[in-house]
Amino acid sequence: MFTLLAMPVVAAEEEELSEVVVTAQFRAQNVQDTPLAITAVSAEMLEARSQTNVTEIANQAPAVTLRQAGPAFGPSIVAYIRGIGTYDFNPAQEPGVGLYVDDVYIATLTGSMLDLLDLERVEILRGPQGTLAGRNSIGGSVKLYSQRPTADTSGSFQATYGSRDRLDLRGTANFALTDNLFFRISGVDKSQDGYIKRVDYGCANPGNPYGILPVKATTGGCTVAKDSNVNLSAVRAALRWVPIDALEFNLSADYTNDRRNPTGAVLVGYRDDMLSAAARARIQAIYDGNPANDAPASAFVTPRGSYYNYASYYNPAYSGGVDPAVLPTGAIPAPWMESRPVVGQYFEGWGTALEVDAKLTEKMSIKSITAYRAYQSGFSNDNDLSPLSSSIGEGELPFHSFSQELRFNASTGPFDWTVGGYFQDQQSRYQSWQDLRYSAPLMFQQNDVVNVDTAAAFGHLAYNITERLVATAGVRYTDEHKDYNYVRLNRDGSTGAPVVGGLNGVQGVYDGDNIDYRGAVQYRFTDDVMAYLQYSTGFKGGGISPRPFVADQATPFGAEKLRTWELGAKTDLFDRHLRINGAVFMGDYIDLQLNLQNCPGSASAQCGRVDNVGTAEIKGVELETQLRLGGAAVDVSYSLTDFEYKSLTGAGGIQMNFVAPYMPRHKLSLGSQYEFSLGNGSSITARADWSYQSHLYANGNNQLTNRIGGYGLVNARLVWRNADGNMDVGLEATNLADKYYFLSRSDQVTGGGRHTEGVPGRPRELAFTIKRRF
Repeated sequence: MFTLLAMPVVAAEEEELSEVVVTAQFRAQNVQDTPLAITAVSAEMLEARSQTNVTEIANQAPAVTLRQAGPAFGPSIVAYIRGIGTYDFNPAQEPGVGLYVDDVYIATLTGSMLDLLDLERVEILRGPQGTLAGRNSIGGSVKLYSQRPTADTSGSFQATYGSRDRLDLRGTANFALTDNLFFRISGVDKSQDGYIKRVDYGCANPGNPYGILPVKATTGGCTVAKDSNVNLSAVRAALRWVPIDALEFNLSADYTNDRRNPTGAVLVGYRDDMLSAAARARIQAIYDGNPANDAPASAFVTPRGSYYNYASYYNPAYSGGVDPAVLPTGAIPAPWMESRPVVGQYFEGWGTALEVDAKLTEKMSIKSITAYRAYQSGFSNDNDLSPLSSSIGEGELPFHSFSQELRFNASTGPFDWTVGGYFQDQQSRYQSWQDLRYSAPLMFQQNDVVNVDTAAAFGHLAYNITERLVATAGVRYTDEHKDYNYVRLNRDGSTGAPVVGGLNGVQGVYDGDNIDYRGAVQYRFTDDVMAYLQYSTGFKGGGISPRPFVADQATPFGAEKLRTWELGAKTDLFDRHLRINGAVFMGDYIDLQLNLQNCPGSASAQCGRVDNVGTAEIKGVELETQLRLGGAAVDVSYSLTDFEYKSLTGAGGIQMNFVAPYMPRHKLSLGSQYEFSLGNGSSITARADWSYQSHLYANGNNQLTNRIGGYGLVNARLVWRNADGNMDVGLEATNLADKYYFLSRSDQVTGGGRHTEGVPGRPRELAFTIKRRF
């Protein structure tokens, strides 16, 4: 597919589109020679588009959705490509979109909202990458490649100040320690006030009819906190040693500390009619001990376009009666315990990797990638975003993994081939306490351990039949094991927790294996026109339902699989001034996994389960173009993705006319820039980007309560560069039209709860940047 090349501030006489090298097929290739749907984005283009974290690169990538997840999922992302992926951070599930940093797999959605720190490029591969990237790249993969230490002494420093006291500091330094030993260190520190206000309802609404009292003095304002703020620091160090020309070692280590308020959300709707009288009494507003006040939850729904909520993060003790029809007598002791979590979310992680490249002969080499990653993450959530005592929780998620990959590359006559193996061992522990009072009251703690082991062997062969005709084949065998060990205790740590206590000590086990295939034929009609036909498969591993209420819901689910045909063309026209790349694809989606939300009662067999719900067909068109004339550049991308169920098992209320989550049917982007050369040798570059996506659903059970409407965003940037080329001064605007839209939705109406919420995207922001190179 098309390569979005970097051209923010280049000399006007450099008119041709430049070559971009990718490593998607285990060896360095021009992206225009690679029979895959790839978008490759350089570091310069990321900067030109004012993109600083991994979720933002999807704006211009066809059929790709990367989003900040809602507050109930902590510091994680939503990741989908061509309608395949997942939005649930729980370690019992696989991402479905593989995220890699320097070819090291990032195994969970938690901690995946990576800062784009000191990158060389980003490669986005669309479609199943089962033979090239493994079991969890069924939808595609996103690969980040860092700048490597070089044999010079250089560096840069960048400072940005912007809306809501945004302050970003970035720095990089590169040193040649000896003739063959090089060191590079880079760091970032980011801070910014939040844009979602958490408001004290009693303070903002004095004399309200529900008897809700203020907890904050009105003289100091009624805002308790500002959520969706930024408070991140990260550093990466790399050491490169080249003892001889045929041997190279690259050792890297990174550390990230991200501590902030919860992701900000707004209450979009609440179904008062779904609550029984007993349930309404249980969840009465805080600081109001009189159930007769009967505050309707819908009173706390904020108007469309709001950037605030009334979350209290507090459930007071309750000693009222319990309706026997709702809860068996004696199941919950009275008074119920008081819940007051530590408000916020954090991610503290680190990792190290050693890459060894050895050139055995002129045409044979071996590569080893050894990596260890670990993090500690935590978050709190007040699900109803109101002063009510409906649903509140707090969780922690420690994680560690070890991985080893070994590749042997060779060229033998007309054949280029790779064989290799991969192993990963990871463990997560999901620790949380929950206080759910909207249905049968559930108050418990959990401490679930998830173990995952994966081993794979793979091979890749390219046969250069002629100079213009190449056939490619690949295969990968994967064997995997998961076990999920449930712990359900009372809040005080004792056994016998009501409703969920039967899960304590239960273990769910999943074992599976799979063989993926890939075959492609490409033909270069001229030096500037290449077409290819590809068949590829991929799978996402099965697992165990992560959130059961009773033992019968702790069931394993199988792997989902995708088989896709893809026909594409890659062209460089008019002396490489115009690049047009496109692809059409059709895939059979088998045993697709969905988080079931059909919860008529807490013990419903489907409530909280992940299950294989049926088969579907996914087909679409992707087009990317770029035009370059002198100092002017234009790039356009478009995708049409069509999803249609072919069969359903009847699970979870999914209907034939529904579509996959987070899959907009249409995505369109347009970018334009022009460089003005000034008389003194300096230059000014102006750029504008517009991106649009049509509506989508945030849940496989498509309902208005999880629909995200279509929207378009405009970003703009103006950069002055001095004559020496070592200083930039820039002014940027993101969401220039101040569009109100949602990044993600959490729909509890279809999931046993009563409310639906949304995470608004960032409003218009302005920023001023100075960058100095040394």
